Amino acid sequence: QLRLVESGGGLVQPGGSLKLSCSVSAPSAFTFHYYTLAWFRQAPGKEIRDKVSCISQRGDKTNYADSVKGRFTISRDGANNTVYLQMGSLKPEDTAVYYCAADTLPCATMTSSVVRYWGQGTQVTVSS
Repeated sequence: QLRLVESGGGLVQPGGSLKLSCSVSAPSAFTFHYYTLAWFRQAPGKEIRDKVSCISQRGDKTNYADSVKGRFTISRDGANNTVYLQMGSLKPEDTAVYYCAADTLPCATMTSSVVRYWGQGTQVTVSS
């Protein structure tokens, strides 16, 4: 059983930047690189969590939703068991609760309906 804890959300003006972090831990020893990691977001009024970005188990493959390509960067740090989402050129439509997710599935099959491990979410609000 993994535990995921996000941090770094907040209020930012349009055009600004934020960096989200997600610390991954477990009650017993676990292998960080067994897990694919992703960021999802749930916008106000939406029931579905949309996948924003995903990074492979070894960190050699990443993918991004079209809406964030060129603005967001996902990375992972095996020494600290942490995954990051660097967000830039933020827009009001990026406002959402952002969730960190983990599973042993490949990125292509990590959807909100099958992911097993979730963080509690962190609010990102982009507004002037």
